Amino acid sequence: MTQSLVHYGIHVFLPLIVALIFFNSNWKTAYLIMLCGFLIDLDHLLANPMFDSNRCSINFHPLHSYYAVGIYILLTFFKRIRLIGLGLVIHIIADQVDCLMM
Repeated sequence: MTQSLVHYGIHVFLPLIVALIFFNSNWKTAYLIMLCGFLIDLDHLLANPMFDSNRCSINFHPLHSYYAVGIYILLTFFKRIRLIGLGLVIHIIADQVDCLMM
């Protein structure tokens, strides 16, 4: 229970905090774009079983691989796609915290 609360708390509230602090004038748009980082969980559809509470997503699913994480970090350096990169990096942070709490 606590693990899920922390995991989803990071997924939902960290993008909100980032949006409010760094993108104050357009925080709603910034928040929604960063929430789209959830879409990388579509790669869970390729796994069998799709969900395993004892499996760490990091470097197991293709969009959670170390190579993908490197690309997500690079996205944060380009202004036009920074919010997408931040959303993806925050998603990976949430998943990594989840892995550490297992």
